[in-house]
Amino acid sequence: MDGIKVLLIEDELKIAEFVTKGLKAAGAEVTHVTDGATGLKVALEDAHDVLILDIMLPAMNGLDVMRELRQSGNLRPIIILSAKVDLEDRLESFQKGANDYLPKPFYVEELIARIKSLTQRISSDSSDEIVYKNLKLDLVSRRVDWQGSSTILSPREFSLLGYLMRSPGHIYSRQQILKHVWAIDFDPETNVVDVCVLRIKRKLNRKNGSLASPIESVRGVGYRLCIEELE
Repeated sequence: MDGIKVLLIEDELKIAEFVTKGLKAAGAEVTHVTDGATGLKVALEDAHDVLILDIMLPAMNGLDVMRELRQSGNLRPIIILSAKVDLEDRLESFQKGANDYLPKPFYVEELIARIKSLTQRISSDSSDEIVYKNLKLDLVSRRVDWQGSSTILSPREFSLLGYLMRSPGHIYSRQQILKHVWAIDFDPETNVVDVCVLRIKRKLNRKNGSLASPIESVRGVGYRLCIEELE
């Protein structure tokens, strides 16, 4: 955790003090703000490795902060801390760009572990792009190029396609994809994976006019990068 810069946007001072103390003890540099509007301003102006964001904030709620950041092109990892524990709240956060979700109350040791996991995953992407044959994914702009076409993916679409591209041909179950892309480590009987894959296919098909897709659905199992469709 040494040198990792964390922006904590949290209005509950006891929680903020608890988190700040734990993160600093682990070697992180922590900036703390208490409302969403200020948090958005700081996040846009200063470089941080990870954002820790509450949902229920004064001035501007956390989901709106996250939406503004993602629309501005800020792809820094975001961990949601929230007292909202329902599945629908988690899914809404992931759909709007969160990388992880930790319900309150929580252990600071778990938060530290999740920060390490996210930052190691990002740092391992040392190149600005992932390329497999004629499929290229830009890690900065979230642009995918395939068969002469180019389109921008949403944060979830980008993460899912990148996950498949790192192991071409390997079949991932829906549960594995949920855990990696949405950070959900159980099967909530949701179709978010299928919907996300369908959106990627539609974007690529709309751009190149074909019915082919670099993502193959393996019936009863999950999805893989279809190496036969790539030249």
